[in-house]
Amino acid sequence: MPGPRPTIADLLRRQQRWARERGRWWSPLRLPVADTETNEGEAARAGLVEIADFGPNPGALRMLACLPKGLPTGVPLVVVLHGCTQSAAAFDRACGWSDLAARFGFALLLPEQRRVNNPKCCFNWFAAGDTRRDAGEALSIRRMIDRMVAGHALDPGRIYIAGLSAGGAMAAAMLAVYPEVFAGGAVIGGVPYGAATNARQARPAMAGRLDNRPAGGWGDAVRAASPHRGSWPRVSVWHGDADRSVHPVNTERLVEQWTDLHGVAGQPALEERDGGHLRRVWHGPDGKALVEAHTIAGMAHGAPIHAGVGPGRCGVAGPATLNVGVSSTHAIVEFWGLAPRSDAAAASTSPCMPNLVHNSG
Repeated sequence: MPGPRPTIADLLRRQQRWARERGRWWSPLRLPVADTETNEGEAARAGLVEIADFGPNPGALRMLACLPKGLPTGVPLVVVLHGCTQSAAAFDRACGWSDLAARFGFALLLPEQRRVNNPKCCFNWFAAGDTRRDAGEALSIRRMIDRMVAGHALDPGRIYIAGLSAGGAMAAAMLAVYPEVFAGGAVIGGVPYGAATNARQARPAMAGRLDNRPAGGWGDAVRAASPHRGSWPRVSVWHGDADRSVHPVNTERLVEQWTDLHGVAGQPALEERDGGHLRRVWHGPDGKALVEAHTIAGMAHGAPIHAGVGPGRCGVAGPATLNVGVSSTHAIVEFWGLAPRSDAAAASTSPCMPNLVHNSG
């Protein structure tokens, strides 16, 4: 190609200009990857069903869902957000979410990014237009939640959200902009809300080069994101201390953010260590765990799992699901109160209803 080779900054400016013209933002990643969206066959094998009609969809996301067989009305809803280069179905299978939905009796919503929105299928957690209340991808996910709750008579007081990496950062954004919607959340290998508001800030935030904010500054970012002034969601944070994709300091900023909101900042009330797994817990005045942080020694970037079938096990090991003998999926639903601490039940072999769309009302 004639002319000087474009710099990274040149490419970034072109991507941003193209995205603004389309009303969307792309990540600062330069190269496209293979299409990672869930296809119909993959969704069917996973027991997931796509719901196309869920109202306005300004973020242009896909909605996939799983409703375990025989599920009564009034049960909780768990929203799960995949990481970059993943499909919703692949992430569900890797972490075992639909298995636990069947085992413990909750509905499952799996929003999915499209490659047209982001070349690596990352949720656009760094884009202000996608992480504001009632805008972009955040609003699309909110509409999906409304569709699930109304269509299946789910419990609006027991809605939870979890995500990995970019999905974890988007989960943090959803907790910030819609705190009244969620009873709890979980962020795995993610960053705090407000760490980045444009593409240029994304890489430094992931690398842990966060701005120095005064005490309460991270909490203030969440307070400014919505008019909510009631109780805040309970939050579980997970990270490997050998993560080179998202620096582990982000866990400390997430802890600072949510302990400040809950008014429990400072030293944890409880520290538990099991081998290389450190769990810290901050309690409220009534002794209820409000914020917890899990650090896995030697673990790289990904979701910790205990692969296999049986008590405390689920999921399949892969590039973004690391078989370290600790199931974050189990621990998160236990923290939320959706499962007993002692999991002795066997996993279901056919977790989801094949006729979900017809029963969605």
